[in-house]
Amino acid sequence: MAEPVVLDDPQDPRLADYTSLTDVELRRRREPAEGLFIAEGEKVIRRAAAAGYGMRSMLLSAKWLDVMRDVIEAATAPVYLVDPALAEQVTGYHVHRGALASMARRPLPVPAELLGGARRIAVFEDTVDHANLGAAFRNAAALGIDAVLLTPRCADPLYRRAVKVSMGSVFQVPWTRLESWPADLHLLRRHGFVTAALCLAEKSITLDELAARREEKLALLLGTEGDGLSEAALGAADLWVRIPMAGGVDSLNVAAASALAFYVTRP
Repeated sequence: MAEPVVLDDPQDPRLADYTSLTDVELRRRREPAEGLFIAEGEKVIRRAAAAGYGMRSMLLSAKWLDVMRDVIEAATAPVYLVDPALAEQVTGYHVHRGALASMARRPLPVPAELLGGARRIAVFEDTVDHANLGAAFRNAAALGIDAVLLTPRCADPLYRRAVKVSMGSVFQVPWTRLESWPADLHLLRRHGFVTAALCLAEKSITLDELAARREEKLALLLGTEGDGLSEAALGAADLWVRIPMAGGVDSLNVAAASALAFYVTRP
């Protein structure tokens, strides 16, 4: 068991993993480089630990000691107790969930490792909003997506906001990054996937029509907020697929669209 250590100095170097959590650009650069990510809240911390991510340290307010007792007893990493005001000073925001953990990232698998046994996968192109990506991962976990592939410019699914919105679902779905896009679409074809690009094109088929095809292996391509999929991705896809709209609405955001697509195309 890691014996909790009380800290009262915001400059204490042991708190370095938790500094400036609201500085998105800084944390986006720093966390992957240092091999860490932040799990926030009891449920997310537990799910990260259950998924096998190693813990670097935990930061708690005193009232969370009993709630997290079993996690603390199982931890070999240091556990730091801080006053809520000091936690806010260090992190840059009010940590209302009272518990943070710095977790160690794992090396990402190569895409072929995920594609071998998969039947339905999602590919996100340049989705940069962490909340949308986190919600999409939660959809993927809930609706049986076997793996998620991200293009090089996609947001980090292990960024605190994405993890929080996903409620830890990002730990449940195998995922990795593609190195070259859209050139890496050939990997999907090599593994027998039909690639279906969600878009607004008039010559596209409807989502219901896609579902009726009952493709043995299906890769759903979803684009960035606003612009959707790039022309290069659309040109390389096997099928164009649209979600019919009513009421003058032209599209759904990527998280909502993913939920519909994942549900309608379920095996």
